[in-house]
Amino acid sequence: MIGTKGVFLAEDTPFNTGECSMSLSHDLDSALQTTQNWISDLMWRLRWDDRERVYQALIATLHALRDCLDRDEAVFIGPYLPPLLRGFYYEGWYDGRRAIARNRNSFLDRVHDGVERDPAVEPEEVARSVPFAYSRAPRCQGRRSKSAA
Repeated sequence: MIGTKGVFLAEDTPFNTGECSMSLSHDLDSALQTTQNWISDLMWRLRWDDRERVYQALIATLHALRDCLDRDEAVFIGPYLPPLLRGFYYEGWYDGRRAIARNRNSFLDRVHDGVERDPAVEPEEVARSVPFAYSRAPRCQGRRSKSAA
């Protein structure tokens, strides 16, 4: 049987019931709406009108933050993000790696890299506009790379 979105469903699966389907649909709609709200809020904070650019800046900032923090700190942030953003936050992350962005400048460089070095994007402004990101990022300011030690 083909579900409403072209997904194949077996006749006897729990996903083939109207009740579960409605709950799943509600959960997905809610997760999408929460993510859209975050993007709208960031659009307002940055005074930008391009949703795609704002989304790209948001993901770039979340990845830079994640890569600035130690493993336990990075994991601690996840539950505070909406479900869809949580997935994007962890995308491409390997929990066995060491923190990549070791100071404020490397953190901001990672944000700028994530927006393809767009000269119209000020990475610090973007980072300060993402809820809680910049307040957590300065933790990496005091770290020194092994070559500097």
